[in-house]
Amino acid sequence: MFSKPTLLIVDDEKNTREGLRASFDEAFEVAVAGNVEGALAILRDDPTDVLITDLKLGAENGMQLLESALKLSHPPLCIMMTAYGTVDVAVEAMKRGAYDFVTKPVNLERLELLIKRGLRERETTKENRELRQQVERKFGLDNMIGASPAISTVMETIRQVAPSRAAVLVLGESGTGKELVARAIHRLSPRASARFVAVHCASLSPQLLESELFGHEKGAFTGATERRIGRFEQASGGTLFLDEIGEIDANTQVKILRVLGERTFERVGGNQTLKADVRLITATNKNLSKMAGEGKFREDLFFRLNVVQIALPPLRARKEDIPLLAQAFVRESCQENGKSIKKIADAALTCLLNYEWPGNVRELRAAIEHGVVMSNSPAILPKDLPAHIRSGLKILAVSASPSPRQPPDILNLRDTEQHLILRALEECGGNRSKAAQKLGISRRTLYRRLQETGRPHH
Repeated sequence: MFSKPTLLIVDDEKNTREGLRASFDEAFEVAVAGNVEGALAILRDDPTDVLITDLKLGAENGMQLLESALKLSHPPLCIMMTAYGTVDVAVEAMKRGAYDFVTKPVNLERLELLIKRGLRERETTKENRELRQQVERKFGLDNMIGASPAISTVMETIRQVAPSRAAVLVLGESGTGKELVARAIHRLSPRASARFVAVHCASLSPQLLESELFGHEKGAFTGATERRIGRFEQASGGTLFLDEIGEIDANTQVKILRVLGERTFERVGGNQTLKADVRLITATNKNLSKMAGEGKFREDLFFRLNVVQIALPPLRARKEDIPLLAQAFVRESCQENGKSIKKIADAALTCLLNYEWPGNVRELRAAIEHGVVMSNSPAILPKDLPAHIRSGLKILAVSASPSPRQPPDILNLRDTEQHLILRALEECGGNRSKAAQKLGISRRTLYRRLQETGRPHH
């Protein structure tokens, strides 16, 4: 049997609320209340679809009821009524989350249309949200791209761990996408509607990091002119991501250990104990297990952080993903730079596949953006890529002869590199700065390469 939507009418005038009850009794399950306390009791006991409340409830204020109703886990569609139908009141009610606003005497036909439209919009929004969540749970891992066995294993681990509250430690070289993994876990978790807060630990001194994480009270130290809310508080109900966790000092390690054990903390300079309702994800490019064994990182904290470990492969270990990643970065960069490049030429793709990518996915993204910006054709050509990536193809081509089974010939590698540098200098009229820029290296590197070959660089 089809159940009718529930409607709560709140008005301190009995005739008004009973009149509205009679008008909507056929289409809704109607409840009434004459004050804020009675209304809240009904709202807390049973989920309510629609709340219609008067602005003036005797000595009380309907705005207070509105704010309380919208904080419920299943907030109703809220419509405000008032005899004081000013624009200011209407705007204030909408700002606080009311769906709409009607004036007294109430036009019943208009009110009924408002309710129906609001419920229809809410249902559509709910369906869209559920569909989006289903798609994300099945296919969506934020902007993670790849089909290689290595990255497929990572994606499957993310899907498995996301619904839990377990701490996750993400390992990988710089540029492999550790924060991307953390964001994907957050988006696929029950905390997705709350905040994702990221902190890069290595960029802050120990004192600043402690204040950044836990906040501080006014006067806690020199320069603390007001209270600061820390990242643990900001991420309450959501996810806190601590990148470069291997860089934190011993004192901060102790405080994080306490948060993980007791789920409480205090602000710097404060004595109030606060609850920490956060999902903690950490990341590092260091060997934390080895550091713990050497006494450079607390072993007990390592075990707490390492409940689930996700090891990201470097890009050179999953080169089959480079075409997918590169094409995605082409689309992204074209949109950002107002270009309309359709593809990457085969020769340029060969350059990308032959390069070792010490900077991993981050370096690939930068190289593709360089190619998009420099390209004057519908495709990215080798000439559009940074010089050091272009030269990778030439070096490997020389070293691969006469047999691909032979080890690289170091002399040929150096000779090819020297040839490229001298050619760049010749093309730039001996200008070292321009030659270095053309090659995609620094002037200092250029000088060092010339010194190694015994060539003058002045």
